[in-house]
Amino acid sequence: MNEQLQALLDRLKQAQRELLLQCAQTDTLPSDKTLRKIADLEGAISAVEMMLGE
Repeated sequence: MNEQLQALLDRLKQAQRELLLQCAQTDTLPSDKTLRKIADLEGAISAVEMMLGE
């Protein structure tokens, strides 16, 4: 189970990283939708990290 959680964590972090890099490449503020996705990913990352710590 830990291997599956770690794989999920890696995918979530990569998705968040890609969104952040896309935001950094533009001269405007990210859309509310993009900011929400980044925040949602952060919440999911935290939840998986907590489960891995148990």
